[in-house]
Amino acid sequence: MSTALFALALLYPLALTGALALSGTASPRRAAAARRLLVRCAPPAAVPFVLLTLLPSAGGAQPPALALPWMLFGTSWELDGLARPLVLAGALLYGAALAATAWPRPAPEEGAGSAGLTAFLLVSLVGNMGVCTAADAVTFYLCFALMSFAAYGLVVHHRTREARRAGRVYLVLAVASETALLAALLLVVSAGGVRLADAPAAVAGSEHLHWIVGLLLAGFGVKAGTLPLHVWLPLAHPAAPAAASAVLSGAMVKAGIVGWLRFLPLGEVALEGWGTALVLLALAGAFLAVPVGDLQRDPKVVLAYSTISQMGFLASVVGVALAVPELAEACAGAAVVYSVHHGFAKGALFLGVPVWKHFGSARTAPLVVVGMAGAALAVAGAPLSSGAVGKYAAKHAVEGVTVLGADLTQLLPLVATGSTLLLLRFGVLLARADLGPGHRPDAELWAWLLVVATGIAVPWSLTRRWVPSADLPGLELVTLWDASWPILLGLVIGAAWWALSAREALPSWAAHPDGRAVSPGDLVVPEEALLRRARRWAAGTQERGARSRAAAAEAARRLRPGPRELDAARSAVRAVHSWSGSGAVLLALVALVVLALAVAP
Repeated sequence: MSTALFALALLYPLALTGALALSGTASPRRAAAARRLLVRCAPPAAVPFVLLTLLPSAGGAQPPALALPWMLFGTSWELDGLARPLVLAGALLYGAALAATAWPRPAPEEGAGSAGLTAFLLVSLVGNMGVCTAADAVTFYLCFALMSFAAYGLVVHHRTREARRAGRVYLVLAVASETALLAALLLVVSAGGVRLADAPAAVAGSEHLHWIVGLLLAGFGVKAGTLPLHVWLPLAHPAAPAAASAVLSGAMVKAGIVGWLRFLPLGEVALEGWGTALVLLALAGAFLAVPVGDLQRDPKVVLAYSTISQMGFLASVVGVALAVPELAEACAGAAVVYSVHHGFAKGALFLGVPVWKHFGSARTAPLVVVGMAGAALAVAGAPLSSGAVGKYAAKHAVEGVTVLGADLTQLLPLVATGSTLLLLRFGVLLARADLGPGHRPDAELWAWLLVVATGIAVPWSLTRRWVPSADLPGLELVTLWDASWPILLGLVIGAAWWALSAREALPSWAAHPDGRAVSPGDLVVPEEALLRRARRWAAGTQERGARSRAAAAEAARRLRPGPRELDAARSAVRAVHSWSGSGAVLLALVALVVLALAVAP
């Protein structure tokens, strides 16, 4: 049964995508009707993945698996302990995104009812869930590439200038990521790591250990949004529809974390240098994303920088596992729990942006406010929220670890302070946004509520059942205070910022940020300027070369002898070639030599 369900989970979305593509061959009227029907059949594509996670996993039962030995070099998937929580969270999020876009309004927006958006979401679903469940390196790479390139269609969906620019930046980084991963996986396979269960030990024993680790950190770092490879996120999120942003931030970026957990030699060998480097880059991204995000004016850009900050938190936990093998199991469990929590909370916030616009002025407004506030508190790690579960597990996993003399358990809570500041800015921008006419409750609202509700309950439940290595927070006062003080600190800083801004005591770019002090994409802006200068220099060099060639051709044309000069030269040559002429020349030369000898002293 599990094999058939696994096959259905992978084939149903692909079959729907194929049907959507073939619908274009029908007449316009029939094609439109077929697409409407197929788009509404898309949300159930996530159901088989959810059912797979609910199959028995204890008592010696084999995990659900699917093997296709005839495909490529042998393709296989398996729902092991690491994959099960991530697949459940990812499938629910994709299902909500598909449902939110399946029923268009009279004036379609945010991709509602779009067959193209639905098709790319379906392909991304297969690739994303395939990355989590792949059992061998070939299958993993196939699914990772499928997900990466399908995401390009999500980013450029609106076909605007901003979307094309975001897609271009994303595609460049995606190709660079795929290249690094292909090189790394070839080395992993050559070392005997074809099966993912064998990969960490194979990498640890490989003579190319450091090459593999460096390539894996860079390749998966693009997807995980690790500094300085994060620049695609602040460009892609505002360009993409909200449903696409929800799965990009809630599910796809976790593919980078999954790749690190699957292939890095965690628990096999201590790589203190690589681990420390990853922790430092992760913390730099976690903290630097805060001021940059607070200077933006688009709420989705602010959420993108919040994702960069949160992924920095996650990457630092992986860095500790890489440096300290004894903590690898606890860190891996904490990373899974935190990934699930962040997926639900950030997915709810991204889906909530259009929900607020459509339902913020209706009678459902209080419900929307409560849901958005709950998701924001979860991202910040408020007590009793799913964020408290993830951050508590991470804090206990890295206990006793220091970075450059600083205790990591003292640094990580400050990420919640930064998250609070970013979410305050997000709330201000959302409150200032123009609201549309109130809509009656529809699939978009119900899908968003599903994500909010599951985000509250699922992280607690799955941590207790499926991730025994992760600790759950209790109700002790010290535990509640540890989760509260970073948020309170963020509120104090935010209040001080507001007070200083009201008194015009801050520079205008800080008091009234409009996104121009630091443009979305931050590092990519000077990089693009440098490339434009290089392109202008190359064009100028080419133009100067063309002018030089033209001048040389003109000079050669002017120096070329005319008809009279050519006739005289030909006559002289004919005279020299004759015997008499040759003799006369010879006698003249002899006379000159004799004269020279006579004159010489």
